[in-house]
Amino acid sequence: MSLRDLPSVDRLLAQSDELVRAYGRPLTTRVYRDVLDAARSQLRSPANGRLAPTPQDLVSQARARLASLTTSSLRPVINATGVIIHTNLGRSPLSAAALAEVATAARGYSNLEYDLDGGERGSRHTHVEGLLTQLTGAEAALVVNNNAAALLLMLAALAHGQGVVIARSQLVEIGGGFRVPDVMKQSGARLVEVGTTNRVNLDDYRQALDPNGDAAAFVLHAHRSNFQLIGFVSEPGLAELAGLGRPLLDDLGSGTLLDTAAFGLAHEPMVQESLAAGSALVCFSGDKLLGGPQAGIVAGKRELVERLKRHPLARAVRADKLCLAALSATLQHYLRDEAVREIPVWRMIAARLAALDARAQSWAAQLGSAAASVVDGESTVGGGSLPGETLPTRLLALDATAGAPNALAARLRAQNPPIVARVADERVLFDPRTVMVEEETALLQGIRNALIG
Repeated sequence: MSLRDLPSVDRLLAQSDELVRAYGRPLTTRVYRDVLDAARSQLRSPANGRLAPTPQDLVSQARARLASLTTSSLRPVINATGVIIHTNLGRSPLSAAALAEVATAARGYSNLEYDLDGGERGSRHTHVEGLLTQLTGAEAALVVNNNAAALLLMLAALAHGQGVVIARSQLVEIGGGFRVPDVMKQSGARLVEVGTTNRVNLDDYRQALDPNGDAAAFVLHAHRSNFQLIGFVSEPGLAELAGLGRPLLDDLGSGTLLDTAAFGLAHEPMVQESLAAGSALVCFSGDKLLGGPQAGIVAGKRELVERLKRHPLARAVRADKLCLAALSATLQHYLRDEAVREIPVWRMIAARLAALDARAQSWAAQLGSAAASVVDGESTVGGGSLPGETLPTRLLALDATAGAPNALAARLRAQNPPIVARVADERVLFDPRTVMVEEETALLQGIRNALIG
């Protein structure tokens, strides 16, 4: 078949009324041109043997490409991994109230930066600042688009061109290749490293802060929220660092307003504790243990927070109305003492083993498969929070033939909605801790479909 035998775009459009109605003529035309260009390249290739697609093949290719182009690649998935704050799966699910507030804010106009009482320009910071100060005891607060931005803004606004002391044991990588020392360099602050990888003491800090030495202006503490140092290790506490005579900036990473030890986990440093210990500013994430939207939150001394608000970088990293709406609703849960009941992350952390077992047993019974059983397992918090900490759980386990569990896991990911599970010991495992109750019907149907193959 020669190039001239390929149909024209007009001919293909003439037999594609359905596609034109569904996707519009301009997009359908553009896709047909792309499909024909691919067919011409195929015909010119010596390895092809001069085989060409039929007009029906071209229409089918165009239909598939149009469907792909007009379908969002960001899709809801069922998280059956047991990793509660799963970074790859979007971290923390929002509460029903937060979702409702986002929808309300997105539906029309709002008083994002408008003072309704005065009838003049207002500030977007007012919508959550009062809630944050109430909950943390801080004098003032600011919200930006993530915690890395919060750290960058703090250092750029307060310490540009000045020394910032940090322990070598805290020069952490926060995920995705982003490292605290790199963020510090981008801010224009001068990094002053003290101590060793495993040990640092107050004298190390004092020497760096001596007016005859480096004369650094700030002390930075970075919580190791995504790994642990154990063995021959030591470092001063926050109160000791706060007493060194320089403002202490504390990057808590995941951050929490609740005591994780009350849920059978290790104690994660709380925002309130850091401020009470004397930190001048604390920054933390909104979408990890707080259980809200992606955000970076700074709380602390009013004078310092006001300097952050006035810095030009604050506009570049500011939070939008949807983030502020979701964050406001999330913070309200803490204010009303209903976070464990309403915020999905805390509901999952607090889930009882007996309830998890009942759900897993119900799934196994409904599947009615000899391959299904219920076994003991462990859930993790994830998201760079509480490394090494686990919660006991009960898992639905599907036995697979030798070498087949990965194939079954792939078929599960191909379902609608996709199901992401764990593979271990030649079995595919499903943890009810991270599966919403309203997702159970879709989960079981997806498993049935995947088992059929």
